[in-house]
Amino acid sequence: MTERDHPTPPAIEDWSRLLEGRVAVVSGGAGGIGGAITELFAQHGAIVEFIDIDAEAAERTAAAITADGGRARAHVGDVRDFEIVESFAAEVLAAHGSIDVLVNNVGDYRPLARFRDSSPASWKEMYDINLFHMFALTRVFLDAMIDGGGGSIVNVHSVEGLRGYPGDPVYGAMKAAAAAFTTDLAVGMGRHGIRVNGIGPDLTQTAQVDYIGTSVGSEHLWGSWAPVGRLGWPEDQARVALFLASDLSAFVTGHNIPVDGGTRAGGGWFWSPTENRFVNRPKGL
Repeated sequence: MTERDHPTPPAIEDWSRLLEGRVAVVSGGAGGIGGAITELFAQHGAIVEFIDIDAEAAERTAAAITADGGRARAHVGDVRDFEIVESFAAEVLAAHGSIDVLVNNVGDYRPLARFRDSSPASWKEMYDINLFHMFALTRVFLDAMIDGGGGSIVNVHSVEGLRGYPGDPVYGAMKAAAAAFTTDLAVGMGRHGIRVNGIGPDLTQTAQVDYIGTSVGSEHLWGSWAPVGRLGWPEDQARVALFLASDLSAFVTGHNIPVDGGTRAGGGWFWSPTENRFVNRPKGL
């Protein structure tokens, strides 16, 4: 076999439209990290089908994208319910036949229950919101992706699944499982043309986690809290998701990328004797 006989990276025809004409599904796509992903994918030419539990936010996001010339359709539903997930997939596949990109973005650390105060009910809540929906959405779209020739799956979990997390070991375990699911699925699906990668966010400002509101008066310490020296934004996560969804990452699969401003590399959590707890943004030990 000559060098020219080997498969080469897919050509990128328009670097400003990296997802032109591709069908992308995003869970939790109305706001926060999911909303930023939905909007950026649409800007790069994707036809975005997203689902969110917040009907008003979903319609608002879809309308804004459409007004800017993008293509997005909002679906309202709770992805912790498998029947809703199946119905959502049926509607999307009826319209498009297959999809090219799946972003499993939904997740939450709430309700936070310290392990000694936790219960089987709280464990199930952590499982449903952080792991079950990822299994469910992947399962209902996977066969269509294989039949359609492949694509990219991006799982958004947390940096807490990639390091020790003292706050809630159950939440941390679910995120670690999501990271392992990403790697394991990638190995099995590569021969079907499907790449699978994960994103582990940290220190990213959203309505769910208000870092700005809880750091008033201590803004000068961001240089200590994050090696890059600043707060993260949903757009930071979305740009990495775009890389992983597009042909820019055509030879990348099975990886979990911390999008954390360097916190995992820098250490992350510290015991504070004055606060008598672990902190990830020490204001003075």
